[in-house]
Amino acid sequence: MTAEAGKLRWRCRRGAKELDALLTGYLDRRYACAPPTQRAAFERLLELPDPDLLQLLLGTRSMDDPVVADLIEQIRHAADD
Repeated sequence: MTAEAGKLRWRCRRGAKELDALLTGYLDRRYACAPPTQRAAFERLLELPDPDLLQLLLGTRSMDDPVVADLIEQIRHAADD
């Protein structure tokens, strides 16, 4: 594991198990192959407070940014992989 991946994994550790599972699932399965714009969007998402992030991932809140919206779908689907 690279130092960058280790830092991202640590940032994926949240207060809710559901968030941990979704975020680390994406990190493990899709982050390495993601385009740079999506990687940057993932790092921006990790800056959000847990309640906001949970709302986005559960679909009760949406983002206008199409890159972030696509990333959220990728995170949701990574759990199915």
